[in-house]
Amino acid sequence: MKTRKLGKHGPTVPSLGLGCMGMTIAYGEPNDPESIATIHRAIDLGVNLIVTSDAYGSGVNEELVGRAIRGKRNRVMIATKFGNLGLGGKAPEGLSGGHPGYVPLACEASLKRLGVEMIDIYGLHRVDPKVPIEDTVGAMKKLVEQGKARYLALSEAGAQTIRRAHKVHPIAALETEYSLWSRDVEREILPACRELGIGYMAYSPLGRGFLAATIKTLDALLPKDRRRDHPRFDPENLKRNVDLLQPLEKIAAAHGCTPAQAALAWVLAQGEDIVPIPGTKRRGYLEQNAAAVDIRLTAAEISQLSQAFAPGAASGTRYPEKQLGGLGI
Repeated sequence: MKTRKLGKHGPTVPSLGLGCMGMTIAYGEPNDPESIATIHRAIDLGVNLIVTSDAYGSGVNEELVGRAIRGKRNRVMIATKFGNLGLGGKAPEGLSGGHPGYVPLACEASLKRLGVEMIDIYGLHRVDPKVPIEDTVGAMKKLVEQGKARYLALSEAGAQTIRRAHKVHPIAALETEYSLWSRDVEREILPACRELGIGYMAYSPLGRGFLAATIKTLDALLPKDRRRDHPRFDPENLKRNVDLLQPLEKIAAAHGCTPAQAALAWVLAQGEDIVPIPGTKRRGYLEQNAAAVDIRLTAAEISQLSQAFAPGAASGTRYPEKQLGGLGI
């Protein structure tokens, strides 16, 4: 697996990471044995940046990752997050997700669930509007000083918040959604990261699976699949969004690859500072994703896809209305 430097202040990581959320929540039924086998296969392929959060199943996903990496700690880089209490995380009474008093408690709990002594990349999952970012990152900085975290990250933070946080302690990476059909970060957030030398971990680089071109009706999703609640998968929006796929499918066919691989190749082509972290709980999809690092789109193909999926082209917001308020703070 090829590697990339995660910004000026971060570590060298594989060009592609593995997002683990879907192994536990959101996308159908869990399959722990296959998920663990997928993590093991990822390690063998060199896709050893394993990304989780304490919010994914209220710590259940971290426990799963902990079981998978047992005996393999020296071969993996673990990224986890805290502070997204809306997804089931819990804080003691009187403390909010970004409260300085909550930060060490969350970290200790994650270390225990993961079965590690240090977290490689520790991130704030959602910015806490009740707490100045300087206070939250100040508490996170202490974890670095104590040897409990190597690098710090933010997730879904706004440009000004990123700048303020970076003054307290170098931020190695921002983890935020980025794909052909979610490009709003190109306006302010990605430029801010580049200005400060912060790496970018692109989650949902396949548009929650839409860019695989296999979800053309809701029948493709299981009844418990959380995407059914996402506006872009509303039947009317989905019908319009499917029309966007034609150039992606055509370019994929020209390269003898899948639309998902072509979509990942587009994200990879947006800059050496971008590391996509597609999620999967199946070894077959993991192997397909990993192979995308070898696909070279032409400048004309990149331009064609960028125009076809221009910012704002997708019908529907990228999150349900009730979650939009927690983004870009």
